[in-house]
Amino acid sequence: MPYDRKDHYHQRAKREGFRSRAAYKLEELDAAHRILRRGQRVVDLGCWPGGWLQVASARVGPKGRVVGVDLAAIDPPLDDLANVFAIQGDLEDAAVLGQIADQLGGAADVVLSDAAPKLTGIRDADRAREEALLEAVEAALPALLAPGGTLLVKLLECPEAAAFQKRTRSLFASAKGVKPKASRKGTTERYLLAKGFRAP
Repeated sequence: MPYDRKDHYHQRAKREGFRSRAAYKLEELDAAHRILRRGQRVVDLGCWPGGWLQVASARVGPKGRVVGVDLAAIDPPLDDLANVFAIQGDLEDAAVLGQIADQLGGAADVVLSDAAPKLTGIRDADRAREEALLEAVEAALPALLAPGGTLLVKLLECPEAAAFQKRTRSLFASAKGVKPKASRKGTTERYLLAKGFRAP
């Protein structure tokens, strides 16, 4: 059954000034699992259109820092959020990783990713795109995430995501699958919440 793009969360996001309905997924997960705290450094991988940047900005407060990266520009920019910096670029580009680190001013306490590949409807192609995206997130962790840090990443239902989850569990003290009620009805998406990063 096709989902309603203008469902309750979409309408609420419009009213409350969020860039996307996805903001409520992060709000819900943070309330349940205490992911974000005041003063933290946070990276948002695949940050467009900016809903998660808005939520993270409020959670970490003025002494915190939130840096996002995406192939698409955040438009209009989130100029009203002084603790947020958005980078347009490719996560797999070493120069972009360096820019993220420079803007953070230190290693991240939390890495977030609500990113999903552009789906074609061709199963093998879509699975390959999901695998490439997750591998890029995984490869970036040693460069971005502080020892003891937290990862929250979206997974789609496929063997490649299951393999990523298995590999990632060994990098953290604890890891579990979570799914917010704010996820679209019928979606196969879920999230991996991993805490206690064991930095190489």
